[in-house]
Amino acid sequence: QVQLMESGGGSVQAGGSLRLSCVFSTFTYDGGNTYAMGWFRQYPGKEREGVAIMYAGGGTRYADSAQDRFTISRDYPKKTLYLQLNNLKPEDSAVYYCAATRLRPVLVPMYFQIWGRGTQVTVSS
Repeated sequence: QVQLMESGGGSVQAGGSLRLSCVFSTFTYDGGNTYAMGWFRQYPGKEREGVAIMYAGGGTRYADSAQDRFTISRDYPKKTLYLQLNNLKPEDSAVYYCAATRLRPVLVPMYFQIWGRGTQVTVSS
């Protein structure tokens, strides 16, 4: 089992950067290394949507809107997942969630079973 906690959100001007972190704690010997991890975001009144995935083997997949500006990475010794947000736009303003799954997922929420509480990102123009 794994538990997640996001941090690093905040308010920035358009064109600025943020680095989101997701610390995962586990109760197994592998420290969560067998889990695929993902970042999602949710706008007020809308469904949660995928941003990026890092598979257990290290492969990644991004939503089109994040392809050239965001980077997902993972630090296994620190048990932390990151999402580097660069060249932020007002359209990026949302609550960002970290998630984990034992499945081999596609970039939709239904494939993820474990979620953090979310962290707010606000981008002003």
